[in-house]
Amino acid sequence: MSVWLPSAPCTPGACVERAGSAAAVPRAVLRLAGVTALLLAGIALSPLGGRIPAEWVRRWSRAVVRAAGVRVRVTGGAPPAGGLLLVANHISWLDIPLLAAVRPARMLAKKEIRGWPVAGAVVARGGALFIERDRLRALPDTVARIARVLRDGAAVVAFPEGSTWCGRAQGRFHRAVFQAALDAGVPVQPVRLHYRAAGGAASTVPAFVGEDTLLASVWRVVSARGLVAEVEVRPVIEPGSHADRRSLARAAQPLVGEPAWTHTALVLRGRAPGAA
Repeated sequence: MSVWLPSAPCTPGACVERAGSAAAVPRAVLRLAGVTALLLAGIALSPLGGRIPAEWVRRWSRAVVRAAGVRVRVTGGAPPAGGLLLVANHISWLDIPLLAAVRPARMLAKKEIRGWPVAGAVVARGGALFIERDRLRALPDTVARIARVLRDGAAVVAFPEGSTWCGRAQGRFHRAVFQAALDAGVPVQPVRLHYRAAGGAASTVPAFVGEDTLLASVWRVVSARGLVAEVEVRPVIEPGSHADRRSLARAAQPLVGEPAWTHTALVLRGRAPGAA
């Protein structure tokens, strides 16, 4: 088991609901085509890098999620500007564009993501910080590299659970990445992600876990009806408020079974509140 990316017990067979039917295939094909077209557009524009306005990145990210047939509800305020460690629980490949809709950032990712079809190229060209999960000796250098990026004023997205979970269970936040925020003296922005079915019950359809393939997970999402992604931007943790990475990680992670905020959510239809 890796200090960066430990495994989760969730598997497609045990945890993930099935979605869609034969009648849903034409709609699913259209959605898949829309997602692919947007990802290809992202690849084409990625050489422009930081010259692309942040609001365009947010809109593109929201469009990817909406093209997959998923509505988005965002609660909470806008993340601060400048260097920022953005952390969230990890359930799905959808988590990546959802967080980019909150604030565009460089993603901390396992190097295997480079090999993902289409999406891997988008992530790589978007400035992802790839890590080697099986090399414990590389840990100090990786933390130092993340801290340098944060000091330069960039935002970095990390999933401190280290692995995807189905959404009905979660892992604990591992401490390593929080050391980079402490070293750089930047705030931590926790975000809580949750997926629901049309009736409001928790849904594991978007989960991308275990031996699941990316294509199988994408197909489940585009075949489903009424999926909603809830993005809860929690209060920012200011630098200096925690003395060590253990307490900082604990403060950033929601408790198991903790209810979502009671803020009225906005279903995004083209424009988000604040930073979303």
